[in-house]
Amino acid sequence: MLRTYKAILKDNCVEWDNDANGRISKGIAVPVHITLLDESGTPEDIACRGKRMVSALNKLAEIHAFADITDPETWEREIRLDRQLPGRHDAD
Repeated sequence: MLRTYKAILKDNCVEWDNDANGRISKGIAVPVHITLLDESGTPEDIACRGKRMVSALNKLAEIHAFADITDPETWEREIRLDRQLPGRHDAD
């Protein structure tokens, strides 16, 4: 079974969290997979992502993808899979 350990990437060095102490020896190369959890990105990345979103929305508008939805509120309630929150049931 693969194990996952928390770490911090700082100045191209990995600083292991306490749960890795004793299991990962210092001075020994260890192959790792690292996923960056902060997806803030650079301003250029954010602008590019925004342009792609605009392009996708324009394509949806061109093909009238949502033209058959006459009541957006009802459609959203039907499509969402949210659970009812305690004490917030609609009074029928």
